[in-house]
Amino acid sequence: MQDKTDIKELSQDQLVEWLKSRKMAPYRARQIFKWIYMRQADSFEAMTDLSNALRLLLVENFTLSRLKKRRIETSSDGSKKYLFCLTDGSLVESVLIPEKDHYTLCISSQVGCAQGCAFCLTATGGFVRHLSTGEIVAQVRDAVREIPADDTRRLSNIVFMGMGEPLANYKNVIRAVHVITDSDYGLKFSPRRITLSTAGLVPQLEKLGYDTDVNLAISLNATDNKTRDQLMPINRKYPLEKLLEVCRNYPLRPRRRITFEYILIKGVNDSPRDAGRLAKLLQGIRCKINLIAFNEHAGSDFRRSDEPTILRFQEILHNHNYTAVIRYSKGLDISAACGQLKANEEQEKPCPTVRPADACHFPGAI
Repeated sequence: MQDKTDIKELSQDQLVEWLKSRKMAPYRARQIFKWIYMRQADSFEAMTDLSNALRLLLVENFTLSRLKKRRIETSSDGSKKYLFCLTDGSLVESVLIPEKDHYTLCISSQVGCAQGCAFCLTATGGFVRHLSTGEIVAQVRDAVREIPADDTRRLSNIVFMGMGEPLANYKNVIRAVHVITDSDYGLKFSPRRITLSTAGLVPQLEKLGYDTDVNLAISLNATDNKTRDQLMPINRKYPLEKLLEVCRNYPLRPRRRITFEYILIKGVNDSPRDAGRLAKLLQGIRCKINLIAFNEHAGSDFRRSDEPTILRFQEILHNHNYTAVIRYSKGLDISAACGQLKANEEQEKPCPTVRPADACHFPGAI
């Protein structure tokens, strides 16, 4: 059986060209995308407004599959962490988080990560590969189906804060964002409801604001280069001065702000002096600050800052007229740290490799 392409890897323009090369009308691409993303079709056979000949052609050349769920853990707060097995046997995580009136989905952009941040569990497994456009989009497409029909809350917010560095997989992430935000035939998410978090890859960061309209979050986590070098090796290549200069020049839309994420680690970066330096560093940048207590995990010597220390840090920022919000992690009673569920599963048993051509059998396998 010849290998087939996951049709979710194609942009609408690419599908138009594929159809034109086979003397098929270009408007069929819009119909196909509508079936895939708006109607959540699980087979080409279900696309009843396409001719039998076109459906057969799609079956012969493409797959249309769901991500394979390897494990699901559900927290007492309702958060669900999904471990997906990809067609090559790689494992990747997503988290569906219930909020008061909506759901937020945290998605991954890479299998593993090459950034080597000292506090991150994902980094301990090293970098395996980039996720494809289709694998990124599939996390969102499949999550929409996970919400019960009788639940009045809809999935409206997406954060690229899972496994991997999104800007290191720039091309596939941007292509995925375009499908996710396509308001005509894509998944119809508002760019204002999508946040991309980065450790600070300056060259890609300089392009991001021109290539997409999503929200930007910078994982900062230190107020001096020495400490940030130790916590985040990327800082040795793009130190704070260079990173913050790009942030000052970032093309923000009206009423938009950059979010600076600051993980508070006991005795490392949580002193009143750190808070004062942070306030000074961010002067002149339209921003808000998310303070995040470190999520402790086995194998790390770092510890979470205590509550009085966190509150004092926040107070200092407030006194400097910053919006500083304390974010508490959800799902603390499950494998909450990013990469933890993957690490636990890999210790138990490997994920079998599946050839792409075998990932979906017409009609409609999930």
